[in-house]
Amino acid sequence: MIARLPICWPTCAPAVPSADPHGRVVGLALRLAQAPAPRCVDRAIAITGHGLEGDRHADPRSPRQLLLAGTPAYDDLRLPPLLLRENLLLDLDTATLESGLLLRVGHDTILRLSFQCEACGYLAERLGGSTRALGPRRGMLARVEQGGEMRIGDAVVILHERRPAMPDDWRDRVAMVLDAVPPGMVITYADLAHVAGIQSTYCRAFPRVLAKLGPHRATRAVTARSTDPAPRWDGAGFFG
Repeated sequence: MIARLPICWPTCAPAVPSADPHGRVVGLALRLAQAPAPRCVDRAIAITGHGLEGDRHADPRSPRQLLLAGTPAYDDLRLPPLLLRENLLLDLDTATLESGLLLRVGHDTILRLSFQCEACGYLAERLGGSTRALGPRRGMLARVEQGGEMRIGDAVVILHERRPAMPDDWRDRVAMVLDAVPPGMVITYADLAHVAGIQSTYCRAFPRVLAKLGPHRATRAVTARSTDPAPRWDGAGFFG
């Protein structure tokens, strides 16, 4: 049986203007350092290019600064609150969102959507060994394009302007990061995984993946112990 977590969003959102056609923030949570589970909050501060204030995933070089989940996944599968471990719960289907979209949340905050979040071992365990029913609705990862305060009930607007998309397939993201390595520099496996938004355990697969990407890309990535004299690039500036 799945253990139920404390409900952290209200039965009814606070009264707010209804002009927005896209959606609203239904729940907010932070992943604090050393905390085993997200902590519900009624407001969160987004910091430009960094993430959410106080959240352990805040990182200027990461495409995984925060996770957006949708109420349709919770309602359809009758999931307990916060099972998807999201920062923002929206009353829209995040599976319909696309990488590169910009979402304005509230008055000031703008989020840049990165890519769909893959289901992990944690979810497989909680869902009885299979995440098939969840499909692509785990949630959408994002970065903070413009900081501001977010509150429960805030309107969510999909802006017309877009940013370059990031692929859902981690191998394609690795190739994208390698293409961005400045001339004459190399990137370590650990930094490559970090900027591509994948777990460090994937580094074990890098030799095989890099071989398939061709020498012009493979030579831009090195192990931590490499004696290659080229200066190291840590991915700074990749997200503009």
